[in-house]
Amino acid sequence: MYSNIFSVLCFLLPFVQSRGGRDVSCGSVIKLENLAHKVRLHSHDVKYGSGSGQQSVTGVTTSEDVNSHWMVKAPNEKDVCKRGDPVECGQKIRLEHITTHKNLHSHHFSSPLSSDQEVSAFGENGVGDSGDVWKVMCEGDYWNRDEKVMLKHQDTGAFLATSGHTFGRPINGQMEIVGRFGPDSYTDWRVREGIYIHKSDFNPLKNQGSHDEL
Repeated sequence: MYSNIFSVLCFLLPFVQSRGGRDVSCGSVIKLENLAHKVRLHSHDVKYGSGSGQQSVTGVTTSEDVNSHWMVKAPNEKDVCKRGDPVECGQKIRLEHITTHKNLHSHHFSSPLSSDQEVSAFGENGVGDSGDVWKVMCEGDYWNRDEKVMLKHQDTGAFLATSGHTFGRPINGQMEIVGRFGPDSYTDWRVREGIYIHKSDFNPLKNQGSHDEL
């Protein structure tokens, strides 16, 4: 049931244009684009051949790929990240890969191409460990969809980044995603396509014919 619902949501993502607020909120399904290399954060059921051997995370140039969807959720199973609540700058979150239900993850393994810190997708059915937690680094009070953002890894302090190196087969042309120890132009991201959840979406008095977001 869970997978079927999100399959429908993922199909609709390229067509959804929100008229709600401009903040990223808990429960939203988003795509993240790296501003330096213009690639979207991506994963798939392909494991690294070195390092941890976990599911690989890469960057792709296409905007339509279903494997570039990530859901914003609480940093662990006990904390509350209520659907529709805007994500604050400085808040800790996890990003769950919609297709494989693994979380964006990092740890003290070297990345395969650049020997930076490896970034992978980890866990089962959205449950992993503390290596899945990232701090939202942005300006202002809330994570705004129109502004750049950095994601800082809780356990290691590394920033989510692109390396500029690209893979060969079986993921030919996809870019290596890494953790870098210090902000630079490669650590800047921005939200692009997505389904953005807002509190107003749960208002039973709202005219259902007047909005086009889920």
